[in-house]
Amino acid sequence: MSPELRFHAAGMAEVALDDAWLTGPEAARLASMRFPKRRLESRLGRWTAKSAIARALDRPFDADGLRSVAVRNASDGAPEAFVGDRPAPVVISMTDRADWAVCVVATGVDAVGCDLELVEPRSHRFVEDWFTPAEQEVVASSPEEHDLWANLIWSAKESALKVLRQGLRLDTRTVEVTFGDEEHDGWRSLLVTSTTGETFPGWWARHGDFVLTTAATSPVPPPTPLTTPTPLATAIPTHTWLSAAAGEQG
Repeated sequence: MSPELRFHAAGMAEVALDDAWLTGPEAARLASMRFPKRRLESRLGRWTAKSAIARALDRPFDADGLRSVAVRNASDGAPEAFVGDRPAPVVISMTDRADWAVCVVATGVDAVGCDLELVEPRSHRFVEDWFTPAEQEVVASSPEEHDLWANLIWSAKESALKVLRQGLRLDTRTVEVTFGDEEHDGWRSLLVTSTTGETFPGWWARHGDFVLTTAATSPVPPPTPLTTPTPLATAIPTHTWLSAAAGEQG
């Protein structure tokens, strides 16, 4: 099977208000979440992932179709796709930021990671604390684009750590990001190398205020959107959970 990456992005406003699209365990888990931020972001992430999996597998995109798709967490916390009670023939990665979420659906690779970040201010101390010396040099070499490179490198690290199924349990300096010259349809190549010698090729693209990265266990073509154009092209970052939290406190 030829390797392929496809992705779907969704904003908070797209998520259905009812629970008809959720499985019973998914609905119960969301209902048990005490804090509005976590509950809303988890709901958005599940909606986006189920939508991505259904589209990638050409399944019905209605409440019944989405309910038949489940996203379960493995023992290490990594998301896994199921259709009914059977594992789906894809691997996935999920990410969300500022009321937007992305799910990457991959075939032909053992594991995939993705991460969505805002291009927002990052301090020099942040770069010194979390980046390798070589990565610090990349950021320092473009002071006019400090925030882009700082958030891009951070995002690529997160994507690679998801491939390793470790997340931020590992020191972010155990993986190092470098950038290639290859470019296709707005995506640019990158490579993440671990201190143990493992390599994770990937891609990055900027969408307005956001930057999105991917990484995988082996080379893959650039990601293609499951909906065209991707909503990220015009995405506006917001923070719905703030008003939700205020409402619950009131």
